[in-house]
Amino acid sequence: MGEKMQQRLADAKTQAKEPEVNGQPLDDVMRFADTTQHMIVFDVLDFACPVGDSGERLRIFLSDEGYADTLASQSRSEMKILRHARVKNGALHYDTPGKAFE
Repeated sequence: MGEKMQQRLADAKTQAKEPEVNGQPLDDVMRFADTTQHMIVFDVLDFACPVGDSGERLRIFLSDEGYADTLASQSRSEMKILRHARVKNGALHYDTPGKAFE
């Protein structure tokens, strides 16, 4: 493969790169709180979203009540949940295998 083709492929990979995940880091103290049951990575779609600004990708740790609130926010098209994991004693158990957005 020629150098120009390799450069084009490298450029395409860079452009297709996932957005940076902001919000709570994976080692946040909330991950290990007794009330934390969920971790989500989501895109903020609308300024009406109670967390973040439109266009951001965020990670947060939530209680069951907080997770129910995010599902309601998603149903109003304010946000789109991309990844969900159950949290048990700080361990993340993803719903589906694949990217963890770490």
